[in-house]
Amino acid sequence: MSNSARRPNIVLILTDDHASHAIGAYGSVVNTTPRIDEIAATGRRIDNCFCTNALCTPSRASILTGTHSHVNGVTTLDTPIDASQPTFASLLKDAGYRTGLVGKWHMGEGPAHDPQGFDYWAVLRGQGEYFNPQILTKHGVEVVPGYATDIITDLALDWVDSLDGDEPWCLLIHHKAPHRAWEPDEKHKGMYTDPIRVPGTFDDDHATRSQAARRATMRVAEDLTPEDLKQDPPEGLDDEQLALWKYQRYMEDYLACVASVDDNVGRVTDWLRAQSHFDDTLLMYTSDQGFFLGDHGWFDKRFMYEESIRMPLLVSYPSRITPGEPVEQLITNVDFARTILEAAGVEPHERMQGTSFLPQLTGSPDSTQDAVYYRYYENDDQHHHAPAHYGIRTERHKLIYFYNDGLGLPGTSGISYPPEWELYDLVADPEELTNVCDEPSYTEIREELEAQLWRLQADLGDVPHPTQEVPARLAAHPTAISMN
Repeated sequence: MSNSARRPNIVLILTDDHASHAIGAYGSVVNTTPRIDEIAATGRRIDNCFCTNALCTPSRASILTGTHSHVNGVTTLDTPIDASQPTFASLLKDAGYRTGLVGKWHMGEGPAHDPQGFDYWAVLRGQGEYFNPQILTKHGVEVVPGYATDIITDLALDWVDSLDGDEPWCLLIHHKAPHRAWEPDEKHKGMYTDPIRVPGTFDDDHATRSQAARRATMRVAEDLTPEDLKQDPPEGLDDEQLALWKYQRYMEDYLACVASVDDNVGRVTDWLRAQSHFDDTLLMYTSDQGFFLGDHGWFDKRFMYEESIRMPLLVSYPSRITPGEPVEQLITNVDFARTILEAAGVEPHERMQGTSFLPQLTGSPDSTQDAVYYRYYENDDQHHHAPAHYGIRTERHKLIYFYNDGLGLPGTSGISYPPEWELYDLVADPEELTNVCDEPSYTEIREELEAQLWRLQADLGDVPHPTQEVPARLAAHPTAISMN
């Protein structure tokens, strides 16, 4: 029987690179995800959830610590986490929760970087393998035969099955899938042999974008590798036909990996129901960031464009969350920690940033933030050529500053380029095809967004790049531009 007074169990299912537009509950036109959709049907779908740094390692650190990258120190793929810093898991453990983590960690390895704050952990080494993965625990490394998505679910359910007593527990299930190089298992391989719908922006020529975006090497047509495609293309294809063939191959495997995740999400919800835990469990399904699925001709993520930064987030907790309309509140991955802790009745650590969105999940119509901040540090000039940038997204607009400088951080190149701005009107141009930064009709909006971005950076304790000038609207008011 449900008891709304009891502390909930918590299950956070985190996938890697699962775009929300490849989930049925978000209206996918390329696949179905019935078991993931059940979470939305019994709870709420969050429509405006964004990551604050669209890269696996930094996003995971932000989710766990409830802080932005400049606070938790995990800015790039080559900046491992200091695992001793407070996390929502360590605070739950201190409050009497049993805590477990299974699957992809990807935030470093060794005494200072292995998971802390967990009673049990079993994680993939590094990026991890799809087949016969190496599993690292407190006791060493073991190669476990089988398919990673199934194995991660097996280990997760084995751990909760082993628990005695009535104390609540928190379980993080972190899947490798559907990360590159998209290797499906035999059960799901070949599910998507029919033509897969091509996104309307597949042929985007990036004509109005900055040079920073045009330098990116993430094009489906040009930058997918033989390892990604896993077979040679048919002979005689022209350039357009070859691009479409590559897209189909990419998507066939990507969606098959998602199908395996969907089945395994169903295994978790079936277990919760069989154990009479479902109603009193805060169950969250999300991904560490979004992903380009041929949108704008790209694969991968990194950029502050919608397909990259938009995270799926489906939440159920039947004893407290009544199914209803999608939550439209602007939310980021930094907000997860405070939300989970509020649901558990545990005070957050004072360094945690963000805002709990539990009130919106339980029916409050009030908006608690009108803008979100994003910063990508990696400034890669060797692989994806995605430049360092930051920006602000409001309900209607997005302003991006490509400062194009790695600042000497690990994992960045020493090459820098002149800075550039982009501005998008998300109502008039939801697909972000037209950069209106220099349009006279948007001058006032741009100036206000520049000032809002500066103030938001100050509120969060981040420092603007030296090339970013003090916004004109703030220059005459020195007290308004002091940094925290």
